Amino acid sequence: MTEQAEQVAHAADTTGQTAATDVPPFRYTPALANDIELAWQERWQAEGAYVTPNPGDDDETAGSAVPGESFFVMDMFPYPSGKGLHVGHPLGYIATDVTGRFERMRGKNVLHALGYDAFGLPAEQYAVQTGQHPAITTEQNIAVMRRQLRRLGLGHDDSRSFATTDPEFVRWTQWIFLQIFHSWFDPEATAPDGSAGAARPVSELVDSFASGGRELPGAFAGRDWDDLTPREREDVLASYRLAFVADVPVNWCPGLGTVLANEEVTADGRSERGNFPVFKRNLRQWVMRITAYADRLVADLDELDWPEKVKSMQRHWIGRSEGAFVDFDVAGASEKLTVFTTRPDTLFGATYVVLAPEHPLVEELLTGDPVWDDGVSATWTGGAATPAEAVRAYVATAAAKTAEERQADAGAKTGVFTGGYATNPVNGEPLPIFVADYVLMGYGTGAIMAVPGHDTRDHAFATAYDLPIREVVSGAPDGVTEAAWTGDGVAVASANASVSLDGLAVAEAKHAIIEWLEAKGEGRGTTTYRLRDWLFSRQRYWGEPFPVVYDAEDGRVIPVPESMLPVALPEVADFSPRTFAVDDADSEPESPLSRATEWSTVELDLGEGVRSYRRDTNTMPNWAGSCWYYLRYLDPTNVDFAVAPELERYWMSPQPGGPRGTTGGVDLYVGGVEHAVLHLLYSRFWHKVLFDLGVVTSREPFHKLFNQGYIQAYAYTDARGVYVTADEVVEHPGVGGAEPTFTWNGEPVNREYGKMGKSLKNMVTPDDMYASYGADTFRVYEMSMGPLDQSRAWETRAVVGAQRFLQRLWRTVVDETTGEVVVVDGAGSEETRRAVARTIADVTVEYAAMRPNTAIAKLITLTNHLTALPEVPREAAEVLVLMTAPVAPHIAEELWQRLGHTTSLVHHAFPTADAALLVEDTVTCIVQVAGKVRDRLEVPVDVDPAELETLALATPGVQRILDGATPRKVIVRAPKLVNVVP
Repeated sequence: MTEQAEQVAHAADTTGQTAATDVPPFRYTPALANDIELAWQERWQAEGAYVTPNPGDDDETAGSAVPGESFFVMDMFPYPSGKGLHVGHPLGYIATDVTGRFERMRGKNVLHALGYDAFGLPAEQYAVQTGQHPAITTEQNIAVMRRQLRRLGLGHDDSRSFATTDPEFVRWTQWIFLQIFHSWFDPEATAPDGSAGAARPVSELVDSFASGGRELPGAFAGRDWDDLTPREREDVLASYRLAFVADVPVNWCPGLGTVLANEEVTADGRSERGNFPVFKRNLRQWVMRITAYADRLVADLDELDWPEKVKSMQRHWIGRSEGAFVDFDVAGASEKLTVFTTRPDTLFGATYVVLAPEHPLVEELLTGDPVWDDGVSATWTGGAATPAEAVRAYVATAAAKTAEERQADAGAKTGVFTGGYATNPVNGEPLPIFVADYVLMGYGTGAIMAVPGHDTRDHAFATAYDLPIREVVSGAPDGVTEAAWTGDGVAVASANASVSLDGLAVAEAKHAIIEWLEAKGEGRGTTTYRLRDWLFSRQRYWGEPFPVVYDAEDGRVIPVPESMLPVALPEVADFSPRTFAVDDADSEPESPLSRATEWSTVELDLGEGVRSYRRDTNTMPNWAGSCWYYLRYLDPTNVDFAVAPELERYWMSPQPGGPRGTTGGVDLYVGGVEHAVLHLLYSRFWHKVLFDLGVVTSREPFHKLFNQGYIQAYAYTDARGVYVTADEVVEHPGVGGAEPTFTWNGEPVNREYGKMGKSLKNMVTPDDMYASYGADTFRVYEMSMGPLDQSRAWETRAVVGAQRFLQRLWRTVVDETTGEVVVVDGAGSEETRRAVARTIADVTVEYAAMRPNTAIAKLITLTNHLTALPEVPREAAEVLVLMTAPVAPHIAEELWQRLGHTTSLVHHAFPTADAALLVEDTVTCIVQVAGKVRDRLEVPVDVDPAELETLALATPGVQRILDGATPRKVIVRAPKLVNVVP
């Protein structure tokens, strides 16, 4: 338990609880707390206390025009689960509410709303199990969650709430998809912020092709745009569009019957949801060209006020690598083999080449069924008679492995010799070509040059297959025979007749060899990324339909007109995608919409007369709505724009030198670190496209990000390993310093620490807390448990400490016997006024820094000071109530009203400290004798050093030690220290 939590639990009330049979009639009990809270929630609703005005509106709640300074605070989009909330879920919601209330009291126009990320797999899976339409399930879950959160007293503007399943929201999600579809990334364009490369309308690309200003690419080179068929034109544009359909390697999950994005696959190659095996397949899918923005996504992280660990996770996921493509001649191959390497400086150390099992050159090398060379070691053959037999058997085995299994460092590196050789361009040496599953087709070119002297995996492979190992970078103290040297050094043994890298540091050597490769036409410098384009199709029912159709004759993609949005989901009898045996990697996706034939085949007039078209029977992933939902909070009822330009500027535009920096975006975004890559990276991509197209003025969606910790709980298992009800477990203190033990129904149980949930029988719901303590007590307890960014353990028994604090706060204003207000007019003594001023200053700093736990500790200290006084001064009591309002708004409103105020304190100004009272008139001077503290003095801050010496020598502590003797020396450091040397 933190120091602040202990203060809440123990120092808040030294008198303890009054016996239940002796409760004063006006004591702040859970029953009274519930009455107060429900009444104030009704009043807030009736008065529209949290309705946020936009520029130009007349803010009747505040009684004045809309404040000029905006503050947009937001929680990460919640998914409305059927299980409802447990006490861990509201932590972030309370934190944003405290911050929003505080900033509102500081005069800012605060926007704080909450919508619901309502599409997704859980509702669909429930529909599959029960036959109940996912819309019904989702609406029920939203109602439960909305009720639980409303009871918490959150200051959300309910008029701005929505669900991603709302038809208008679906309409604008589809509209944004079409903007992306109609855009391409022009690397020669300049973004509005000056960045190199930006999204431009595809119509401009068409114009440049039609005018001859741009050559047609690839197989269409040399032809005229006007001579292309409609399908050929679309094929050309698809190679540029930011959203396109293509046959691509995908993560196919037979157990779920759908394709998954890379980010939805766990490190061990299984589905994040359901833990099913995932396989690589080539399927025709929608893809988002997020890789076009890789450089900007990396560069702009530096300007965001985000936790460094989240930035690091995104940088790692994008995986920007600078290196070179190197071309190798291959005997008998129709084309050169190109490899990508981040260490072209080690090219002289390459001793073999490795292809991914899926590389197209593999089959070409096996054409004609070549035989092994006489000099080939038997260990290279894989135990087969011919290369074709060995390689094909190996490829089949590799296909059954996940990417993670293939690249696991712990596993033995295996491969098989193809019988082919590649020529090293720097020295003409023939390098044997292997197939090995630790090389992936999805990274680089699917082929590597192996330098075992300076790469750990290459070294392990070379050792296993008795391949040469050469040192071409100095630095290894014992050479590279036993282990690869991956540290710094200079190039050695790296020269030919026209280039020498010897003696060059790594960076210089890279530059020199790339320059040589480019001059010789043997390679080129490049930058690659770990990031892959975003697979955007899902074989599901419960998602946004794609706003496109396919031509019945040539199959080309045709976007539907905006006037036809939204494209709604049809009613279907069966919500389940077709699933397969979890290991059936060769199965084919079949979505629920493919069975809705009356919907999927449609007659439309898209400008060429009424024709038959086919709809896309996949749906968008649930990430689509969460990519842009924050913008809809700004303008939730607009039928003409996703968000009106003037409102986006007011709430989101950059404020150089201000809270939004140069990037703009949401002022404060709070949520879990588990969204570091998925949601946050996708949102940034969509937002940057909208920024390039002029839809938004901020180049980032979220300027400040805060990751709250987690509330965890103890769970208990019996001898069978079965979870038992945590509330029924009895703790037995250990004897003689031993660890405590635990029993359930008299039987010993084991305790474990982790997540909270129904399955572990340790779930505590907010409803339990409201009934037992009231919402304000629950809020105070969660905010006082420790720093917001750290995880903490839930202890229901400790909640009473927060309750006692609020009871004492109540007693500073209300007589528990009569119900009368007991404060007296005035500001109180100078000591009290100074205590109040110091608390205001400290609490203001703590709230602003999102440290409510320490703010509450300061409030407890002031409360204890006031309740110890014979009479509580009104001025001090009112200030205390106002400072408590962000964390405990209901009791604060009630006390504020009882103090004689007729209007809500929601928009009342937060107290400001009298600067004069923060200046200390006196300080404590430490008096030492021979370096040991012997006494203390309260002296004026401007005390004369000579006078301070006299006072110090006269203290009882010094007199006792000196015993009449004269000190040899007195060191005075006025006003805080005097050291007497006897």
